[in-house]
Amino acid sequence: MDNHKETKKLVAYITAGLPDKNFSIDLASSLKEAGADILELGIPFSDPVADGPIIEEANFKSLQNGFKMDLLFDISKEITKNIDTYWMGYFNSFYNKGVQNISVLAHDLGVKGFIIPDLPHEETLSYKQIFKTQDISVVSFVAPTDSKQRIKTIVKDANSFIYLVAYTGITGSGVSEDLSEIIEYVRQESDTPLYIGFGVNEKTAKVKSKGVDGVIVGSAFVKVLLDESLNHSRKIEEISAIAKNIKELIN
Repeated sequence: MDNHKETKKLVAYITAGLPDKNFSIDLASSLKEAGADILELGIPFSDPVADGPIIEEANFKSLQNGFKMDLLFDISKEITKNIDTYWMGYFNSFYNKGVQNISVLAHDLGVKGFIIPDLPHEETLSYKQIFKTQDISVVSFVAPTDSKQRIKTIVKDANSFIYLVAYTGITGSGVSEDLSEIIEYVRQESDTPLYIGFGVNEKTAKVKSKGVDGVIVGSAFVKVLLDESLNHSRKIEEISAIAKNIKELIN
């Protein structure tokens, strides 16, 4: 099924505001230069159910540092003109600000869309008109546990890209499974680009990218963010080097 000749995309996840605003802005710029096509700007949340221990720790640290949503908005204002930016967070963060309000704000800041892992497809549909009016795309998730009928329903509304969860579980663990069947089925049902996430790093990226249009990398970058032995510029250098390497590996 790997007949998609375009360059495969790299989606890079970082935790917003960790350790501070300027660092996030500088890192976003450096990731773009290193080959990242899309930035997933993570909104720190106290109970990130779909994330593994690494991203969970980063969420906790950012909240400890006093993260407020205004910080997300300030970072976004500086980076969206340089790299396609999506806000990744749990629905509570969007709901508390008001879905209408946050969608208008995202649009005004140049944000492309939202990635909300705990918002089921059916509930997304109830906000569809708000998102559409503000030209905000909400990324659809498909998982190996979904039935064919469910996948068909989910991907029929998909825009921007489809997030294929590489295995059932949490981000950052290295479990692998054969996804060729689900990839083929999604391909039959949708032309929307299909990106794979969960457990993608320098060791796994080449294999995981087979048959899909791109990869989503989070824990591999956030691990460096959390490394207290590195100063800011070393963190940015190391994360950018990983991004550059993964972009080369998948192409």
